[in-house]
Amino acid sequence: MAIQILYWHWLIFGMLLIMAELFIPSFTIFWFGLGAIISSGALLVFPSLALTWQLFIWAIASCVFTVLWFKYFKPLMTDRTKAGIAKEAIVGESGQVIKTPAEKNRGIVRFTTPLLGADEWPFICNEPVTPGDRVYVKDISGNTLIVEKKKEMS
Repeated sequence: MAIQILYWHWLIFGMLLIMAELFIPSFTIFWFGLGAIISSGALLVFPSLALTWQLFIWAIASCVFTVLWFKYFKPLMTDRTKAGIAKEAIVGESGQVIKTPAEKNRGIVRFTTPLLGADEWPFICNEPVTPGDRVYVKDISGNTLIVEKKKEMS
C-alpha cells in the first residue's frame, strides 16, 4: 500500500514548522516551513507530482529562502544608527567652522548631517581656524569636540 501525500499534508507541515519558530527562535525553521508551503502549492497545481519531486521542491525552496534571508534581507535590517557609541560615531567626521573659538568661548562647528542628534557642536582646536574652514573630529571631551584643521590638497 502506497502512501499518498496530498497538498494539505505539506500545508500543515509548513504551518507546523512556522509555528515551531515561536518556540525555537533561530529564524531558519521558518524558511523550511515556507518551502513546505511552496511544495503544497506545487502539489495543488500538479496533483500527480511524485514524492521525490515534492521533496526536491521543498529542499530547493527552503535553501533559496534561507540564502535570500541571510545574504540579502537580514543585512538590510541591521541597525546602522550610532546611538550609544558616541565617540566611535563622531570621530573622523568632517564639519565646517561657523564660529571661531575666542579666549574663554569655544568655537562652533556645523555638520551636514546631524551627529548624535545635533548638527552644531562646540569645539576646541590647537591651531587657528577661521569661519568656513573644514575640520575633522579627532576626539571628544564631554560635550566638546576636539578637532583638527583639514589639510588643503595642493
